[in-house]
Amino acid sequence: MSAAHNLEVPGPSFVRDAHGESVIERWLRRGIEVLAAAAVVGEVALLFVGIVARAVFHQPLIWSDELASILFLWLAMLGSALAVQRSCHMRLTFFVSHMTPRAQAWAETLAVAAAAAFFALVMHPAYDYVQDQAFVETPALGWSGSVRALAIPFGCAAALVSCGLRLARHDRRHIVGAVALMVLIAGACYLARAPLTHMGQGALLVFFVGVLGTAVMAGVPIAFAFSLATSAYLLTTTSTPLSVVVGRMDEGMSTLILLAVPMFVLLGQLVHVTGVARVMVAFLASLLGHVRGGMSYVLLGAMLLISGISGSKTADMAAVAPVLFPEMRKRGMKDGELVSLLAASGAMSETIPPSLVLIAIASVTGISIAALFTAGILPAIVLAFVLGVVAWWRAGREEETDESRAGAVRAPWSHVRRTFVIALPALLLPFLIRSAVVEGIATATEVSTIGIAYSLVIGLLIYRGGLKWKAVMPMLLQTAALSGAILFIVGAASAMGWALTQSGFSHDLASMMTRVPGGAAGFMLVSIVAFIVLGSVLEGIPAIVLFGPLLFPVAHQLGIHEVHYAMVVVLAMGLGVFAPPFGLCYYAACIIGEVSPEAGLRRIWIYLGMLLLGLIAIAFVPWISIGFL
Repeated sequence: MSAAHNLEVPGPSFVRDAHGESVIERWLRRGIEVLAAAAVVGEVALLFVGIVARAVFHQPLIWSDELASILFLWLAMLGSALAVQRSCHMRLTFFVSHMTPRAQAWAETLAVAAAAAFFALVMHPAYDYVQDQAFVETPALGWSGSVRALAIPFGCAAALVSCGLRLARHDRRHIVGAVALMVLIAGACYLARAPLTHMGQGALLVFFVGVLGTAVMAGVPIAFAFSLATSAYLLTTTSTPLSVVVGRMDEGMSTLILLAVPMFVLLGQLVHVTGVARVMVAFLASLLGHVRGGMSYVLLGAMLLISGISGSKTADMAAVAPVLFPEMRKRGMKDGELVSLLAASGAMSETIPPSLVLIAIASVTGISIAALFTAGILPAIVLAFVLGVVAWWRAGREEETDESRAGAVRAPWSHVRRTFVIALPALLLPFLIRSAVVEGIATATEVSTIGIAYSLVIGLLIYRGGLKWKAVMPMLLQTAALSGAILFIVGAASAMGWALTQSGFSHDLASMMTRVPGGAAGFMLVSIVAFIVLGSVLEGIPAIVLFGPLLFPVAHQLGIHEVHYAMVVVLAMGLGVFAPPFGLCYYAACIIGEVSPEAGLRRIWIYLGMLLLGLIAIAFVPWISIGFL
């Protein structure tokens, strides 16, 4: 994931402000921000009111799911437009970062132009889709389906205008070059329609390997690389209208299970801002900080605890690293060791509920999200134990200084008790979230709102001073932008997965995978390798959403429990996401820890290697995943 660099050229001062932003751009941004923030607040309030009405007053609101679905699509589209404005859409920058500054500037222009091309391409099909939905009426509210579907052309229009305004700040030569390249590719597809159609499934290699792979490596945001490759394939080799793509994207983004994504993203930010994460880490440090490798154990324990609250790896690392890294550096740990352990702990905790990837799996495969949440705890604990062994061994190899030995003094029990009492309200939060689901008070989609309310209460009444009014709007906007980027990827991958299914590729893949030597064991090993590679290239959620529906039926056919298979592929994907040189989250860990990426390149492999061994053990001991179901 990467933000745009300062490669834009400001226009005349009478049109733009000191930051190079035009009046139109500023007002559009503010308008989208207000609407997106209102959508987040409205969704939280609606879900919380629904829980109270059902659990306290025993009067369920029969219209709440319909209204939540309508508001959710608006939130997704407004968030995706906001992500365009903030450069939050996920992209692979490994290859771009090795280009010359001039080439990087052109790649940035290409990324914006590609997004604009897709939004322009689907504007009319999105309008047709709204007209089709006008004949649908919601059962409880009696509203026209166009009220909900209108979010798609509105969001596309806002994003298209935002892309145009951003392009106006780029070098004109780069704009001409990017547009010329896209026109050249479109012209080549048009002229080669007949031979590409006759190629049958061979055309999939052209569009979903050639076009898609080149776009991703060139730094085009992954969601738009998916969308453009799918649109180009359908327009060139089929007669399918693009309104079908719009519909499939709507279907992918609108699954109510995915409503947990913005809710848990917001909860993760509240945990950080209110000081909940800080007091948890302080308690663990007082308890374990004095033993050999103690601060490493604290980091692992903190990631396990906080992963059970925020659901976002980036939020987890941002909550833990700033608190622990200064003390760990003081005790003599090298920067490379710190970032390696942080990245490995992120991969370790991928299955801790409420993992956003588990939510995505539930949305595309139909597996019970409660079963996934129950199964995800023990595999993470097993991997935490494996990393703890590595941390203990590495701590023995690190040279200790007088300063580090002085910092490793056992804390008095009075201090441990005091930090425990302070941290107790925070430590109850993960258990509150899980018990609310188990006891049936709230669904896995709704439970995050209980966590949000609880975090607000303890943040304002107990850990006072962390949450300020001025921090509320940035949290809401960050929630909307990050959620929009995630949901747009899910929608784009859903459309792409549908195109692959219609081509017959899914059936052929299933047939090929069932013939892998070794039966279920061979299939499991191939899946581990495949998802490590896919995770490193596509990032977690896109990889899961795209290939999950294709491979889970094969696993079921081979007799592999679907929940067990989910744990294995999520952890394999996590290894890829945090593995250099391609893993996006490895660089996120480096940014959060303020460590050069090169510092961890030699040290991280021992951690990832041991995680791989732990993953193989989980793959061949199903009880670790399904023993408590």
